[in-house]
Amino acid sequence: MELILKYFTDLTEDQIQKFKQLESLYQDWNLKINVVSRKDIDELYLRHVLHSLGIAKVMSFKAGSKILDVGTGGGFPGIPLAILFPECSFHLVDSIAKKLKVVDEVIEGLGITNVKTTHSRVEAIDDTYDFIVSRAVAAMPTFVHWIKGKIAKKQNHELKNGILYLKGGDLSDELKDYRTTTIYNLSDYFSEDFYETKKVVHLPLKYRG
Repeated sequence: MELILKYFTDLTEDQIQKFKQLESLYQDWNLKINVVSRKDIDELYLRHVLHSLGIAKVMSFKAGSKILDVGTGGGFPGIPLAILFPECSFHLVDSIAKKLKVVDEVIEGLGITNVKTTHSRVEAIDDTYDFIVSRAVAAMPTFVHWIKGKIAKKQNHELKNGILYLKGGDLSDELKDYRTTTIYNLSDYFSEDFYETKKVVHLPLKYRG
């Protein structure tokens, strides 16, 4: 938890309490339905919570923003971002029902009301969002295909509407067809070794009416 306070110094007391609750909620639920590996549970804040919040170092979502989290798994990056941005709406989608069971229980345990979940493939979601976030669920061309037509028309942020993707390693081949991407190295924001190769990729996408 100290990690979160180290990099996010202006949290409210309510946000601090919610971030603190994450560990016990995930430990309890992970014993019943394994969604996070044992090692990752022991390093939940380093490997999952802070990693999710890397997106917040690149983009501060404005109140009223709608964000879709594709392939949310155990609720990352959506749940930590929803705690950090309580005035935004988060829609967490995954095709694996047991993972969403954990997500739903964590959301309920935290008492957060700005998150909804859907058990579905993302292609079946019929709505538009300011930003679509994810943690490396597929190569970028596949991901772009999945979320086609889901970007909102109205721009409310300095960064253009589109994808904010948490990825690691060498992305040059995967992103070679996307000239408009910006890559943010999380090592510029977080000093821990875990973030040495971790990145946030922003790919602006046009609204398709």
